[in-house]
Amino acid sequence: MTTPFAFVFPGQGSQAVGMLDGWQGHATVAQTLAEASEALGEDVAKLIHDGPKEALALTTNTQPVMLVAGVAAYRAWIAETGLVPAVVAGHSLGEYSALVASGVLTLAQAAPLVRFRAQAMQEAVPVGAGAMAAILGMDSVQVAAGCAEAQAALNQAGEVVEAVNFNDPAQTVIAGSKLAVEKACELLKSKGAKRALPLPVSAPFHSSLMRPAAERLRERLASLTLAAPQIPVVNNIDVAVQQDADAIRDALYRQAFGPVRWVECVQAIKARGIGTLLECGPGKVLAGLVKRIDAELASGAVYDPATLAQAKTQLEGTTA
Repeated sequence: MTTPFAFVFPGQGSQAVGMLDGWQGHATVAQTLAEASEALGEDVAKLIHDGPKEALALTTNTQPVMLVAGVAAYRAWIAETGLVPAVVAGHSLGEYSALVASGVLTLAQAAPLVRFRAQAMQEAVPVGAGAMAAILGMDSVQVAAGCAEAQAALNQAGEVVEAVNFNDPAQTVIAGSKLAVEKACELLKSKGAKRALPLPVSAPFHSSLMRPAAERLRERLASLTLAAPQIPVVNNIDVAVQQDADAIRDALYRQAFGPVRWVECVQAIKARGIGTLLECGPGKVLAGLVKRIDAELASGAVYDPATLAQAKTQLEGTTA
């Protein structure tokens, strides 16, 4: 018997040209790419394999390709191991991959939905008007207080800066209008933050400036039929597990302009008696965050056949 485990799905930022090349020839992954291509009306496999990097970095492409990459890795895992996670979660956009894994959304529903979400977000704030930055080496409470202070100091309509991604105990991402984010970065560095790194993104995701996008998303979500979750999904916005379709829709709506409470999501998974969290999809960003959130937790990644085999051995090796 293997140890119970959770799958966590990455969001924007982990995309890379050729990120599914390791699965070359895997029938389940090929089928997943074909499904997504049909749903989106374009060759998703070609986009991921060829790029270029600039094309993958466009939010309207990043969101669908990260969804597909996470779902492909999940389906390959199930096909190869038959081991179902006890719980799933996703960072920001990754929550949509988690909902597909749980059976709430089909891939055919989710791929056009996240592309619509991306377009709505991009159109909510003109390119260059918004910004995001990662604040390193400072407690999240201090970061949030610094954002409020910077916004108050500017005291101008439309100048907004908020803490939006609580990634680990010493890494919090802020977002808002460009001027306010720059002001907050200066202020937080003066108060002791080790670094304030501007992020290469095209919109201030998860900030209140995304509310117009969220309203459009809410209308789109209302038109979709959601199935009951087959696996519990810990959501970002409330750090809660919802069964009701309307509650899931409402959480996705609020997630678009509310913070990603990732530290609490990881803690909530641990509180369910789960000691191993595996990142399902490209990269190892979340696996790294898990260790920094709680060193007692075991973490790993599943993004190609080799890491899949390692993760399976890891679970079998930690059997009680």
